[in-house]
Amino acid sequence: MYSGKITSLGDIFLDNADECKKFNESVRKNHDHIEPCKVFLETNATQGEFDIANQEQWFMPDEYRTYDIVDWLYCQCRTVEQKDRVTEELKLFAQHNFIMVLKYLKYLVDTMRIHSIVWGVGRGSSVASYCLYLIGVHKVDSIKYELDIHEFLK
Repeated sequence: MYSGKITSLGDIFLDNADECKKFNESVRKNHDHIEPCKVFLETNATQGEFDIANQEQWFMPDEYRTYDIVDWLYCQCRTVEQKDRVTEELKLFAQHNFIMVLKYLKYLVDTMRIHSIVWGVGRGSSVASYCLYLIGVHKVDSIKYELDIHEFLK
């Protein structure tokens, strides 16, 4: 499966735990100084366990991992209606264990802005989220257009 020297796992993708273990054994055998593949949870994990374990492995600077996204979102609000909408959405994001997703999206949008990367105006049910609008994931004000957050987080 693997032989020779490599310096990065940037182009290596394995979605099978057994293949990942074999790859890591080959890396150790060849004395390569690269990080081993991470083995994801087995398929018998609950969806919540799977999501949390994988979110912990996302590449994201610590400043975003520990960022108070809840406080930041409330600071973006100018009206009671906006704060009420953020409160409603945050409850749903928390119920789905998606608070880390909001932090990652903040990191992603900030990074794209720094590097002048263009992304779309918005599409699909995600435009129903006012929190995603505040973060900058899309440019559709879901309050203005009276979009129901439950269309996104069912």
